[in-house]
Order: sequence, then C-alpha cells, then structure tokens
Amino acid sequence: MYNPLSTHADEFIDHAEVLETLEQAARESKQPARVLEILEKAALCKGLSHREAAILMDCDDPGLEEKLYALAGEIKRKFYGNRIVLFAPLYLSNYCINGCVYCPYHAKNRSIPRKKLSQEEIAEEVLALIRTGHKRLAVEAGEDPRNNPLEYILDSIRTIYSVREGGNSIRRVNVNIAATDVESYRKLKNAGIGTYILFQETYNRQQYEALHPTGPKSNYAWHTEAMDRAQEGGCDDVGVGVLFGLNGYRYELAALLMHAEHLEARFGVGPHTISMPRICPADDVSLDSFPDALPDAIFRKLVAVLRIAVPYTGMIISTRESARMREQLLHCGISQISGGSRTSVGGYTTEERHDETAQFDVADTRPLDDVVRWLLEQNHIPSFCTACYREGRTGDRFMSLCKSGKISYCCTPNALMTLKEYLMDYASPETRAAGERLIAASLTDIPEGRVREKTLERLARIEAGERDFRF
Repeated sequence: MYNPLSTHADEFIDHAEVLETLEQAARESKQPARVLEILEKAALCKGLSHREAAILMDCDDPGLEEKLYALAGEIKRKFYGNRIVLFAPLYLSNYCINGCVYCPYHAKNRSIPRKKLSQEEIAEEVLALIRTGHKRLAVEAGEDPRNNPLEYILDSIRTIYSVREGGNSIRRVNVNIAATDVESYRKLKNAGIGTYILFQETYNRQQYEALHPTGPKSNYAWHTEAMDRAQEGGCDDVGVGVLFGLNGYRYELAALLMHAEHLEARFGVGPHTISMPRICPADDVSLDSFPDALPDAIFRKLVAVLRIAVPYTGMIISTRESARMREQLLHCGISQISGGSRTSVGGYTTEERHDETAQFDVADTRPLDDVVRWLLEQNHIPSFCTACYREGRTGDRFMSLCKSGKISYCCTPNALMTLKEYLMDYASPETRAAGERLIAASLTDIPEGRVREKTLERLARIEAGERDFRF
C-alpha cells in the first residue's frame, strides 16, 4: 500500500499506485478544465503531486501544451534566473561487478579494457580540468569492492581537493557511486562531498530486476532505499534520476516524483537535483534492444513537466544530448549542464575524444570555452559557483532559502564572480568580450545596496588577481 513515509521501497514506490496514477491521467488529461486547473496551481510555484504531473504529461492539446512550456520557462527564470551551472564528470575506474545490460561496464563485457586511475593520474586529470576552467566535478566509478573500495573513493576526493594552480582549484566534488551503507555515507560527507548522486535507472521493479540480473545492484530495495541511508548518514543534498528509455516514460515520471515526495515527507527536503539522462548508444549497447527509447518531443515535454512539478530542484542534462537538444531544454527547465566532458577513464589527459573505456558516446563534443560562449550568446550566465555548499547552505537550509526566493541574493553575485574568474584565467578573447558585456548588463539586475557594492568591489579585486570570493 502506498505510503510516502514508509522506509520500504515497495511502499513509497507502490506499483499499484503508479498504475492508478496512469489510469487517472489517461482520463483527466482529456478534460481541458482539469488541465487548466493544474496549470493554475503550478503557477503558484509550490509544486505538483505525481498524479497532477502525470495528467499534464498525458495532455496532447496543442494550446494547453503551449501554456505548459511557457509556464515551465517562467518558473525556471523565477528560481534560477538566467544562470546555468557548469560541471564535468570525472571517471575514476570502469571496473564493475554488476550485470547491468544497458551499460558497457557490465561484468561480462570482455571487449572493453578495464582501467583504474592511480592517485597521481587523478591529480593529472584534475589539473587538466582546472586548466579548462572547471570548479566542480562529478566523480564516477563502477561498483567493485576489490578495485574501487570506499577507501579508494575517499582518497580520490582528498586528491581532487588538493590540486591547485594559480589560485584555482576544484571547489565542489559531487559523487555518483553505488548504493552503500549509512556509515559509508557518513564518511563521504566527512570527506567534503557536495551532492550524493544515484540514478534509479528504472523504478519498475520487474523491469529493474530484468535489467540488473547479477551483482549487488540487482537488489532493488537496497538500491531504491539508498537515498534514505544517505540522508541518515548526513548527506543532505542528494541527486536522483532515471535512465529514460529503459521503461515507459509515464511510469518513470510518476515514480520519480513519488520518490521526491517520499524524501520530502521523511526528511523535510526533496532531491537537490534531478538528472535527465536517456539511453544512448555505447560499446556493447544498441538502441534496438530498448523499444522505450524516447523521441526528442517527449523528452522535452518530460523536462517541462518536471520543472513545474518540482520548481525548486536543480535539473541536469549531460553531453549525452546534442547541442541543439540542450539548447531547447535550457528554455524549459534545465539549470545545470556538463561541458567539455569526457566519459572515459583518463579521458582529460589523452588527445582522443573517445576511447574504449567510455561509458557512453558524447553528442556535444565542444570544449568548455565554446560552451561558455554559446551560453553567453543566449544571454545565460555560465556559473561555476560552489558557494552554497561551502557556506553550509545545503539540505533544508538551501531549500528554505530557495522557496523564499532569497537565494537569488547569493546566486547572481556568485555566478558573476565565478564567471569573472573564468574570463580572466581561461577564456578566449571572443568569450571574454562576450562575458564582460553580460556581466555589465547583469549588474543592473542587482538592486542598489550592500550586495551590489560588494559585488562590484569583488569583481574589481578578481580582475586584479584575487580569487575565491563568495556570498
């Protein structure tokens, strides 16, 4: 029986509740008055239930869909302005003992060479990333207790934070590793991680077990309840997501929001981020095996519906998507993107764009400077900000500020200061010129007073060579 406060996966992601949600959506999505009622509620920026979001997802009225996209854009601007946070993934190891059929790292894949970075190699990768301008990373590693034990991850985090050049460093390390126990999450928190990220892949238990035939990840309950243990271990910023295309998107949308509702009900704070990957080709993985792979139009609508259903939550799109698709998604809900990414182990210190250790093919292969200039040309502020994490504004403290609207007093100045650092240290002349124009224009959006004065003072000090200011 559905119970968002339950600690059991089969109760807070109740299969019968998902099916009832989809049946209700099929009926009520054909009722324009009901859809308008939900859109009006969404405009209050308090979020929607999984049942309400499912109705919007099923609505196929062109006029109502137009209202949906317009509202998603308005809500995104209300909470995130024109800021886009940038990050890069860092793959430490592709050793893995799981049998996930959609991932080339699965244990039975003999065509892919296995590789694990030493701490010295990690430092070289980090230095290469710093030299492109990155300030935040998402650490990735396969599940293998012998090759990738928790101690290896903790050592790697310490190595990443230790690398510095010219006053610049990686300031936030998010971690995307396998589900673990409470004590291990406590150790990760004490090591200084930002967000703990874990994709559910699919919430449908039957499909999940078929896709994960072997390995620790085959335990549906252990995996689905991981965010509860992370919260209990002190990781109060957690990031969720599914791999769209493994199962029907309607089911995944409802279940994903049920998971968010569960975290909100039990811990008082929902997910810090929702990632939006969809299945794409990779070594030993063909889309022919996945009939639920999503067309662009449906994927774009999913982003818009999620944006208005969870207005305070950061939404992430990776370089799995093309530049064209990423541009569309920025306007209907996405607030974080990766840039200049390599999805292979050791990929930042090799010349090849792709090698045999890559987890998936990169569709947007532009270097970071091109991505930054592209954002600037669309009037977005490329942000490398990590201030909330380092100032202790995490979990419910971050969400309370976000819901009140006060977070913008920190976010815009911090975004501008980190953009200024990038322009001074790493940008091409064309990107720097575009960035300086945007900074000048954006300063007019900060009201007269202490914050504006401090922002102007700190921007001048950054130009003079100082670094790492934050509100």
